[in-house]
Amino acid sequence: MRWQILKPELISLNVSPSITLNTRIWGTDSHLPTIIMVHGFPDNSLIWQKIAERLSPMFRVIAYDVRGAGGSSIPTRTHDYKLNYLIDDLEAVINHISPQQKVHLVGHDWGSIQCWEAVTSPHLHGKIASFTSISGPSLDHAAYWLLGSLKHGSIASKRKALKQLAHSWYIAAFHLPLASQVTWRVAFNKWPARLTKFKALHGEDFASQASDGAHGVKLYRANFLDKLFKHQERKTDIPIQLIIPTKDKFVTAGLFDDLSQWANHVWRHEIEAEHWVQRTHPDEISAYIREFVDFIEG
Repeated sequence: MRWQILKPELISLNVSPSITLNTRIWGTDSHLPTIIMVHGFPDNSLIWQKIAERLSPMFRVIAYDVRGAGGSSIPTRTHDYKLNYLIDDLEAVINHISPQQKVHLVGHDWGSIQCWEAVTSPHLHGKIASFTSISGPSLDHAAYWLLGSLKHGSIASKRKALKQLAHSWYIAAFHLPLASQVTWRVAFNKWPARLTKFKALHGEDFASQASDGAHGVKLYRANFLDKLFKHQERKTDIPIQLIIPTKDKFVTAGLFDDLSQWANHVWRHEIEAEHWVQRTHPDEISAYIREFVDFIEG
């Protein structure tokens, strides 16, 4: 099926005196269920274009550039990229877009990490109806799984943990003095072109990606070590849908093995695809989201 390319409404949301979020809205009917989609690193909200085209006839679809990406404000301090500020941004979007009705969250990569923080926080209680997570764990859950597997796990569990560590080499590089920007510029210098070649992305849609990646490195520096050494038990009753690309080179399926101890209602789907599955398999991902939201709403 050929989908019409829909141009979203663009608005600038002032979420604080220093932060404005570039926000895209597909659909204006406030009576429809609202889906808010949060992108990952080093993307911007255009990563959701294909999904929005498929979902907007049935839902009101929102996607915003997170701080430091796309057309949104770019903080200079690493501290300003901490998860609590990112969740404040998400809450501001929810309050503006859907102040009375709960929303359905969809997150990918770092967007999923942010959404996990939101659904396990009492701060946003009563605002979120469901969460679809793609290629992004809770950092707290990941820390418990990784350390527990290495210290007390079976041989198979240790192998899974070591496999994830091998896939996460760039995270360690991002934390070395001066190495974070060097790693980004050298290893990912041709990032948009590489994504176009290997992931079926359209490079012209991501003209800001080199800048987004350079600033987005601060997400790792602001949060990973803190969560690794000060992780907390974070549980949720919100319905969770996991979509796991089995060929993901960055996030392995093992990270979600112990999720049942943290989330009471989980649906899990595996799809033979790589990391940017929302661009390479938009029909399948849209169908998963549509069916899940319809089920929750029904």
